Amino acid sequence: MISLRKLGSSDLEVFPLALGGNVFGWTADQEQSFAVLDAYTAAGGNFVDSADSYSAWVEGNQGGESETIIGKWIKARGNRSDVVIATKVSQHPDYQGLSAANIKAAADASLRRLGTDHIDLYYTHFDQPEVPVEEIIGALDELVRAGKVRHIAASNISAERLQESLDFSDREGLARYVALQPHYNLVSRDTYEGGLENVAERSGLAAVPYYALASGFLTGKYRPGTTVDSARAQGAVRHLETERGQRVLTALDEVARAHDAEVATVALAWLAAQPTVTAPIASARTVEQLPALLGVAELRLTEEELGKLTRASA
Repeated sequence: MISLRKLGSSDLEVFPLALGGNVFGWTADQEQSFAVLDAYTAAGGNFVDSADSYSAWVEGNQGGESETIIGKWIKARGNRSDVVIATKVSQHPDYQGLSAANIKAAADASLRRLGTDHIDLYYTHFDQPEVPVEEIIGALDELVRAGKVRHIAASNISAERLQESLDFSDREGLARYVALQPHYNLVSRDTYEGGLENVAERSGLAAVPYYALASGFLTGKYRPGTTVDSARAQGAVRHLETERGQRVLTALDEVARAHDAEVATVALAWLAAQPTVTAPIASARTVEQLPALLGVAELRLTEEELGKLTRASA
């Protein structure tokens, strides 16, 4: 039995890999999405990450397609109480920003699409520095008090604004962020390490990193001279052109061989072993892509291996 991890100071316990819902309604249709969700939960997974804007960037989409698919799946499987659902506010085309009115209206829209009466973890997707933290936290606290949201979290926020938000919550006795979703992986460490990580560690926040596999680069399928048919190939290929990217791939290959493991599993295992990290986020378009991601729950790297990867990624 794979042990679940406590999510920061919350009462939520989550699988050590959060399943990214960004592909649902984008590169995975409803049938594929159901199959991936079924396989993930069959393996013990219980932590599904979405956003109200997924996937508004696709021609013909409105935003909210991912939440709608997740909602239909929950209804079909009757498993709402078994799954921790995280979603986000601020980027839906019809619900832009973090004003109090928008946060509350967007939450109601997400609840309708998800077909549920509560969201387990509700993130501010992108901070809006011109909106006072008092307004943002106040609106989120109202949602928690109303029972529509269990816990709140932040993503894409500066260390200063995060600390200011936590201080306000503590001072006023309002709902407090329990998690942080930073951009963090072996080829993007300065996006989290330093100020943000320090605030998270000091405040007991759980880090749930996105781009955990650097748009697929850290799966190892992108190599010099290869072409990969993927909607995210452009973002991944750029790492091939850097010295660090090459060093990281070499180190990942060595550690993967030692464990007879997939390169993606090793990359996620390094991330999951970092201070404050509770569960990296990774998405799968097909069931076949899942085993390499799920492997993070069981792969334990040695201190020497972790050090090798850390040095390669410096």
